[in-house]
Amino acid sequence: MPKIEYEIKRFRQEALGTIAQAENIIQTYQTQGFSLTLRQLYYQFVVRALIPNTEKSYTRLGNIISDARRAGLIDWDAIVDRTRYLRKLSSWDKPQSILESARDSYHRDLWANQDRRIEVWIEKDALVGVIEDICQENDVPFFSCRGYVSDSEMWAGAMRTLKWDKKRQGLLILHLGDHDPSGIDMTRDIENRLKLFSYEETELEIKRIALTMEQIEELNPPPNPAKVTDSRYEGYAAEYGMESWELDALEPRYIVDLIKENILDERDEDKWQELIDEQEAERKQIATVIKKWNTLF
Repeated sequence: MPKIEYEIKRFRQEALGTIAQAENIIQTYQTQGFSLTLRQLYYQFVVRALIPNTEKSYTRLGNIISDARRAGLIDWDAIVDRTRYLRKLSSWDKPQSILESARDSYHRDLWANQDRRIEVWIEKDALVGVIEDICQENDVPFFSCRGYVSDSEMWAGAMRTLKWDKKRQGLLILHLGDHDPSGIDMTRDIENRLKLFSYEETELEIKRIALTMEQIEELNPPPNPAKVTDSRYEGYAAEYGMESWELDALEPRYIVDLIKENILDERDEDKWQELIDEQEAERKQIATVIKKWNTLF
């Protein structure tokens, strides 16, 4: 893992202690196959009672981590920015390579014979990297809402609902969002607008799987003051009080296991395995084509 020194920096003893604590947290998650955003790392400090849950603490930690990375003390791959990344076209060295890529990427629609489809909708783009592997592993589409979803994407979701309805399949959307005035309301908004655009004729369920008050009572994530400037604050405060909680504060493994549990609860394993077997047989057919290609050129 790359620890590269770009600048010589002198750290106070307190900052060195923070860097050591960050390294311990980072190594714990790297062992599990996770990288962290700065926000997630910050919440792990808060959960461990290493720093107070304040904006000042977040800024200070960010400055220390930035300096530590430049000084070669923290792995550059350990902390990621999931909201900004380079996009480019795929490329291959030779025609055979694209055939091999096709073999490896070929897959059936593994939910084609299930009673319902599943999609995972998550409020924050920064957490897509946490859910990506488990969703792809189970052939489940996932979507970053980035707050309230635009009408364009909501209409597209409704059109998918109508498409599956024609195939006599329902749609289950697993929604994950912050527990704050807007985050709670987003689940309601998704359901209302999807039903509006699909004329409420389809078998559609929106299931909020995080954050819930039951999870907050169980896991005790660090609270934040709920935003009094939010137009939904009064209704939220009347039901839940003046504190709010961010989805980022949950352990990545908890989020992954939560999604997996809900997927497996829905899936018929016999039907799933049937299509898995067909998919593997067809991949072998593609491999045979590749072998013949090698004899032609």
